[in-house]
Amino acid sequence: MATTQASTLSHITHERMEQFKRLCENVDEETASHASSGRWSPKEIVSHLCGPEETRHMSTFRAILDEDTPLLDIKVEDPFFTEKRASMRFRELLAKFEREYRQIADFAHDLSDEQLSRKAHIPMLKETPVGEYPTLAQWISVIGDHHLGSHTDHMREILEELGDEK
Repeated sequence: MATTQASTLSHITHERMEQFKRLCENVDEETASHASSGRWSPKEIVSHLCGPEETRHMSTFRAILDEDTPLLDIKVEDPFFTEKRASMRFRELLAKFEREYRQIADFAHDLSDEQLSRKAHIPMLKETPVGEYPTLAQWISVIGDHHLGSHTDHMREILEELGDEK
């Protein structure tokens, strides 16, 4: 049975995913592949949100459940924009993004309070309010709410910039 915290994490992740998808629904292939000076393209933003191609975000959540305080070496500011992802159509990449975040929301929904309280060691979070030993609940919130929300804002800025260039 889902706990209140698990249901909330699932709901927030799902809502953020839907907001991002709505923002991208009218982005054409040309716009998706274009980057303004020194910024990521829309395709690179989506690729980044999908996480590393070989592991994705789900592997970090599972590690927290399977190991005692696993060390998670998270790469920030990496778009994970491989040749394979670069060759994908924008809609394909968005579908990959949707599958990833739907899986995160479904995963979060079924967690117990005990599972949500398990911890990881994530040194890159040391200087943040979350701290370097976040619970699984905090880590899901970081990815499904804060990270996705910040890149929704990022995408909005990029699309506005690209719209101004046309």
